[in-house]
Amino acid sequence: MKPWQGRFKLNTSSLVEEFTASIGFDRRLHGYDIKGSIAHAKMLAKISIITEKEAAKIEEGLAEIFREIEADKFIFDPADEDIHMAIERALIDKIGPLGGKLHTARSRNDQVALDTRMYLKDEIKATMSLIIELQKVLMGLAEENIKVILPGLTHLQHAQPILFAHHLMAYFFMLERDFDRLKDCYYRTDSMPLGSGALAGTVFPIDRFFVAEELGFSKVSENSMDSVSDRDFIAEFLSAASLIMLHLSRLSEELVIWSSLEFDFIEIGDDFTTGSSIMPQKKNPDVAEIVRGKCGRVFGDLMAILTTLKSLPLAYNRDLQEDKEALFDGVDTVQTCLKVYAAMLGSVKVKADKMKTSAEKGFLTATDMADYLAEKGIAFRDAHKVVGELVAYAIEKSVDLKDLELKELKSFSPLFDKDVMSLILVETSVERRKSFGGTASSAVAKEIDIAKKMLKEEEIWLT
Repeated sequence: MKPWQGRFKLNTSSLVEEFTASIGFDRRLHGYDIKGSIAHAKMLAKISIITEKEAAKIEEGLAEIFREIEADKFIFDPADEDIHMAIERALIDKIGPLGGKLHTARSRNDQVALDTRMYLKDEIKATMSLIIELQKVLMGLAEENIKVILPGLTHLQHAQPILFAHHLMAYFFMLERDFDRLKDCYYRTDSMPLGSGALAGTVFPIDRFFVAEELGFSKVSENSMDSVSDRDFIAEFLSAASLIMLHLSRLSEELVIWSSLEFDFIEIGDDFTTGSSIMPQKKNPDVAEIVRGKCGRVFGDLMAILTTLKSLPLAYNRDLQEDKEALFDGVDTVQTCLKVYAAMLGSVKVKADKMKTSAEKGFLTATDMADYLAEKGIAFRDAHKVVGELVAYAIEKSVDLKDLELKELKSFSPLFDKDVMSLILVETSVERRKSFGGTASSAVAKEIDIAKKMLKEEEIWLT
């Protein structure tokens, strides 16, 4: 029998039961639903709605249901609609009418809001831990390759020589922003909604602050209507997850390019690549490609929740049932990608010689020559023109800048002297860029020191 059956003359159609049921996916909230129910029972006893003995019996029954679900012995019935009704039905079966008292002073509306917030709090922290692990791998790879030079690109064209470590640390700091976004999201998720009832609160003298303390919430939601209809925290998490995936997708693109025969900068381990069913020679960066593909999936999860929320009047509407599949998928996808990424990067072999050889092509030190002239007193725009003409000359001769003789350089500007020859080496170009955040090895070493302090602060926050 449905809990609302008194109002209806006909039983719910089996088609409607199947269509409206969420038990197939929200069962993963069972632990949070039971934990929340135990706290609610303790609160009901505290305000004398039920006795301490009754609260203990309810807790015992709920604990038994939890063990059954964990042992895969619990029978889920689609007629229960959702995990909340499934657990309530099982509790009444076990301890009789007392089980029905548990729903005093609460609604499924504030119950599901509670369960989802408790679930997401844990998953936010789990995601943050995985970000830390990936950051450690990136930092370790940077430290191992602190002197390796590769061509820095803009528009996918050779631009200036940089350190490979500098490139890797760019992703470290992207992930740092992701960590901070999740920290902010956690703060807004950490608000206890139970006690809001269906939308208007309750006539019972409940102690919401007691429940919040029992469940580890730092604060209690202030408005009952907002409490049951708010899913901003889900949208915020999926937004943060989308940016994590965006960053992983950008790195995936680079790994795919770098591991190609045309670049040949890295080799991804055999255990994180696949072959072809027809071409024996192939070694494909499938893990990076799949992560790149799953980026769009998480974007879709974000768009799904935003679209669901965009036209909902206050307070609760059944449309909100659609929040969980998008949330669960976003959580599972981003966490899986972070796990596999940390492992895959650990398998990467860096081809330092290939990177440096490539960096020595394409006139990457042309800016250094323009800077040289600017240091001699020429306006940078004029220096830029001189070096541009010099590059065009070198292209016509099919040589690189370092292959030109000093007299050839002087024909473009008398300010060139023999000291310029050392400045146009890629090693010198890199090491002269000592500005804070620059690519010189000393600057990158400072980046890594800053990163280590950030990691310590992140780990402290999670404890």
